[in-house]
Amino acid sequence: MTQTSEPGVLTADSKAALRRVLAEASALAGDLTHFPFPQIPNGAARIEASVIRPLSSALDTAPDQSGGPRAKPVAGTPPPSRLHALAVAVTELRARPDTPPEVTEAAATLQDMTLVLAEAAGPEHLKACQEELSALQSSLPADIQVMTNGPYLITNATDVTDYLGVPLELRPQMAMCRCGESGRKPFCDGSHARVRFRGDKDPKRVPDRRDTYDGTAVTIYDNRGICAHSGFCTDRVPGVYRAGREPFVTPSGARPDEIMRSARVCPSGALSFGVDGVEEREQVDHRGTRPPSVEISKDGPYRVTGSVPLTDGDGGPVTRNTGVSLEHYSLCRCGHSQNKPFCSGMHWYVNFADPPPTEEPTLFEWAGGLPVLLRMTTIFYSKYVPMDDQVRPLFESMHSDHPERVACWLAEVFGGPSYYTDRYGGYPRMLSQHAGKKITEDQRSRWVQMMYQAGIDAGLPNDAEFKAAFAAYIEWGSRLAVENSQEASKPPPNMPVPKWDWVCDATPWARVSALAPAEVEEAPAALPGPEVDLGYEAHIKDLFRSRDRNSMRFIFDLWNYADVQQHAPAILHRLREGTMPCDGPWPSEKVDVFERWVDAGMRE
Repeated sequence: MTQTSEPGVLTADSKAALRRVLAEASALAGDLTHFPFPQIPNGAARIEASVIRPLSSALDTAPDQSGGPRAKPVAGTPPPSRLHALAVAVTELRARPDTPPEVTEAAATLQDMTLVLAEAAGPEHLKACQEELSALQSSLPADIQVMTNGPYLITNATDVTDYLGVPLELRPQMAMCRCGESGRKPFCDGSHARVRFRGDKDPKRVPDRRDTYDGTAVTIYDNRGICAHSGFCTDRVPGVYRAGREPFVTPSGARPDEIMRSARVCPSGALSFGVDGVEEREQVDHRGTRPPSVEISKDGPYRVTGSVPLTDGDGGPVTRNTGVSLEHYSLCRCGHSQNKPFCSGMHWYVNFADPPPTEEPTLFEWAGGLPVLLRMTTIFYSKYVPMDDQVRPLFESMHSDHPERVACWLAEVFGGPSYYTDRYGGYPRMLSQHAGKKITEDQRSRWVQMMYQAGIDAGLPNDAEFKAAFAAYIEWGSRLAVENSQEASKPPPNMPVPKWDWVCDATPWARVSALAPAEVEEAPAALPGPEVDLGYEAHIKDLFRSRDRNSMRFIFDLWNYADVQQHAPAILHRLREGTMPCDGPWPSEKVDVFERWVDAGMRE
């Protein structure tokens, strides 16, 4: 007799297959306890938390908590091959119509682990493994499932980026953290089970109510019950959206195009607009022109665009608030939202934070990455260019994706990924865009002014160091554009895309602001005795506080041996004179330690 199945209800055949893979997962976890993969830290613990636990739950059995080897290793079969076979087996189960979300969670972990090992084996192995796993679940629709009291299960995604717009390495099946406790953010590591995460809505949440505000030209629709408090409206159109005031919306407080744009960029889907009493939903939802994508915002929610289906733990559609967008929405990532699974802005109040960024960010990273640069160029070409008689003629035949091209160029110039080169052809393509346009100095000057204002509108960083670097490039690059656009111009044809950096090494982290709040004083380093053979790493580096380092990094790095060795005489002179550190002289005993190290040959 043919077995029939319904979503989430295991057939007898699937249960038997699930028991087999659970037994193999248990044996493999035990084996990895003694023979771990260096490419996968804590591999045994990951299998315990994110494979054995959910598979046991799917079978309604308690996972074995004994630890250690559960079964003898399979003779003659190396662990990487066993891991791959297990990933294939669980992915096959995941593709069945009766698959519960626990199997999907396990498939995500096993796919990630085996693809990491495949990448270490070489690009051909990685490609073959990726194609095999993708083929096994190719029949499944791309969607996001909100696992009950568990992670977001993203199936067959094609575009997932971090807050800088840099793509993540995709897996056919991914499990993304929503409890906020994962040690592998944004990916799930099973912490939701450890902390007993609950996905229930808070009864005290902002109520689901859609308000209508009729303005002179535009009607604004707003549902505060779904708002993620990203500030895209209050920061950019403060004359319309008034934080902390009632009524929140004054619908005639800005130009109609600004109001329309504010609704279109609202990441939560709370805002919409209408004209003549008719809601313009197609315009708010970008008329279906955006491909499905997920952006992992910095210290905030997942921002989903492109009408990605959202289902609950039982496979049905997640209930939405009244009148909100189905094309774009924000999903909680901190675990504390009052309106789970949607973000309610609680990440601000619980100080949710991703791992810290690189110690010395590029201009691209400091600016906020491609999303911010694209926001700036979009504002520039949609708001400022059409209203300017000098600059508008230069862009009358502009392609619809021109704002994206310019954003990609700036991203690459400022130290980001090679977006422009990879997508559009690099420097030769940029030259071709200016050839023959005969740009005048007045047009250039006006272009600079408007681009600078668009950067302010888009929320580019406001510190002096970034503004100096940004303005320097805009001035330099626009002057080259004028030269390259003249009839007699013969620019070098094969130049690389320029790389722009901080001006004169002046960076926001290298300057101690006179208005900055007083720092908590760091514990003083223990001074070595006179008999100690001094070394930089062991004894000298710790003499310098982070504040000392930051105040001098425009010249040299006090936490870098080569820099300190090279500049040791000058450093010693300033220490003796009391002009370093910047907030007061060292005690003589600390100066003596540094001088002894210099006199002894400055050992590393």
